[in-house]
Amino acid sequence: MILMRKAFLQLHIAVFLAGFTGILGRLIHLNEGMLVWYRLLLSVAALALVLFLKKKLNAISRIDLLKTAGVGLLIALHWVAFYGSIKYANVSVALVCFSATGFFTSLFEPLVHRTRINLIEVLLGLMAIVGIYIIFDFHPQYKTGIIFGIIAAIGSGLFPVFNKNLVKRISPADLTLYELSGGLVFLTLFLPFYFLKFPPAYLIPTFQDVCWLIVLAILCTVISFELQLKALKKVSAFTANLSYNLEPLYGILMAFVIFGENKSFHKEFYIGAGLILLSILLQTLRIVWQHQKGSVKSFNI
Repeated sequence: MILMRKAFLQLHIAVFLAGFTGILGRLIHLNEGMLVWYRLLLSVAALALVLFLKKKLNAISRIDLLKTAGVGLLIALHWVAFYGSIKYANVSVALVCFSATGFFTSLFEPLVHRTRINLIEVLLGLMAIVGIYIIFDFHPQYKTGIIFGIIAAIGSGLFPVFNKNLVKRISPADLTLYELSGGLVFLTLFLPFYFLKFPPAYLIPTFQDVCWLIVLAILCTVISFELQLKALKKVSAFTANLSYNLEPLYGILMAFVIFGENKSFHKEFYIGAGLILLSILLQTLRIVWQHQKGSVKSFNI
């Protein structure tokens, strides 16, 4: 039970750090593609340096290298879509769309691992979806941002599903480094084509951009990722993603304080946010109850 509590604590610290990335996405004025490219570059450099100095960088098999690179591709696409949602809408729209992650995970995880779809998980994920629709009536000016946000949620739903097996045999630090490196390589090849549709205003970050990028890379990427991967050793991918529904709530509250985005919300926001919180609470209670009954393994925790 102590290990389970530690895993939940690690997970929620990672969630809080992830919630701050939305704020940084608005503070950094780079195009979403360049923002993610610099985030990956700085994260890979920082983590590689730390592992090299500690002599903890381990080689992995060629098959695992390909698998981690594939997950890195998902991460890169997810981040580009997420920051694209912020750029073409706002922080709140991007983060609320991100709440759909739990729903997509409840569908993807059984398909990937060839298990039966759990209707309870689907219903809990749908609660978050309903919360999204209650919070926003989709104004036309947010259309592009909303599309980006849903794509980001799909990518986020797939990430822990594919990581579930990898984290069992690769250390969190090594896994993070190889995945982010794969994402960096992919994004470097992909960006020239992306810029044909979404051209950047500039390529070289300003001094302010550099400062925020360092915070984003070190605190909100390297540290947050490692905490999440450690937690995945004890909790299911669905539980992790459902907990990540707190990310939009943390981020939106910060956006209220910093950017005053709450001026555009009415009571519907609080109703929708309440549904998202309720879905997380019910899933947490369900996990704890099953653990106390001694049937944790049968529920893939």
